[in-house]
Amino acid sequence: IPGTEELTFTSSLFTAGEPINLRLQSADVDDLQVAAESLKTKLTSYPGVIDITDSFRAGKEEIKLAILPSAEMLGLTLEDLARQVRQAFYGEEAQRIQREREDVRVMVRYPESQRRSLGDLENLRIRTVDGAEVPFYSVARAEMGRGYASIRRSDRQRIISVTADIDSRRANANEVMADLRANFLPQLLANHPGLRFGLEGEQREQRKVSLGLIRGYGFALILIYSLLAIPLRSYAQPLIIMAVIPFGLVGAIGGHLLMGKSLSMMSVFGVVALSGVVVNSSLVLVHTVNQRRARGASIAEAAREAGVARFRPIVLTSLTTFAGLTPLLLERSISAQFLIPMAISLAFGVLFATLIALFLVPSLYLVLDDLRLFFLRGKPAAPNDRGREYRMPVGAGR
Repeated sequence: IPGTEELTFTSSLFTAGEPINLRLQSADVDDLQVAAESLKTKLTSYPGVIDITDSFRAGKEEIKLAILPSAEMLGLTLEDLARQVRQAFYGEEAQRIQREREDVRVMVRYPESQRRSLGDLENLRIRTVDGAEVPFYSVARAEMGRGYASIRRSDRQRIISVTADIDSRRANANEVMADLRANFLPQLLANHPGLRFGLEGEQREQRKVSLGLIRGYGFALILIYSLLAIPLRSYAQPLIIMAVIPFGLVGAIGGHLLMGKSLSMMSVFGVVALSGVVVNSSLVLVHTVNQRRARGASIAEAAREAGVARFRPIVLTSLTTFAGLTPLLLERSISAQFLIPMAISLAFGVLFATLIALFLVPSLYLVLDDLRLFFLRGKPAAPNDRGREYRMPVGAGR
């Protein structure tokens, strides 16, 4: 398309901004433009990085005025020069006349025949502070140039934003940004003193969301621990139950690799939701072990019987959860694409964490009992002690 500055096609139903958006900031405009070009050149070296552009746009053609030292000796300033040139070619409002509902403005300026070309500007007479008139060319210079379509500033410094899109089949925005921050941006800042950069677009939103998730996720884990510790009346058993949460993360990452999807913020949302789901299987196992021990079974028998008794409901619960998310995993419509990473985290995380919980929770329960015996009796439990039932004094706690 002739004369086009930028051409963009988008089809995203949900977006937080450009995948790559770096804001460069400097007091030196020329140096800032050189730095932006260097960054754009570097981005072209990454496979899958497309539509590289920046926010700098040249404005319309204009005549730039520059005052000479001789004009300053006459008391003229650039403001005086610009005002007189404007009055001559654009005009100065001398009077307004009201005619019914309209205002008629009377403008005083040079005749049209004397304001058609640059030669007319050279013939302009400039009035000095003492009332004398001097030729324009003796006190100023005029040259053709282009202004700025827009001027963006932050902290009194000029800004240029370098943006790029990502072909998700060939590249990942987080990996590209990590390489830029590690290998290119430090050298760019060293080559251009006074230059600073900041993240915008999708990267900035990810950072904001990540900080909020870290705080919220920590509070959620504390809340989960409290809700488990109060009914179980134990400080250690909730840790056994929550020990499967990291394995849910492993399952979520494995699911993304299996499905050929990149990790995104929606994947992280799925992992956060997964943390409250995977503890269900562990809670059922620990509760069953406690019931068996309350009936007089040894800890080894209780752990074994709990695994056998709860194997079928735990596995069926996980399989039905996975089956319920399968239609979303296989959906190919555009409207469902941003939800698929979250569904992958939930489905594969629940499936993998459940399989691990069936072996991990009984084992950790036995380890916890060994530690309890060690601290209560001053020595570790003998190998054959798991076959007997230990009766603790009233008030000794679990």
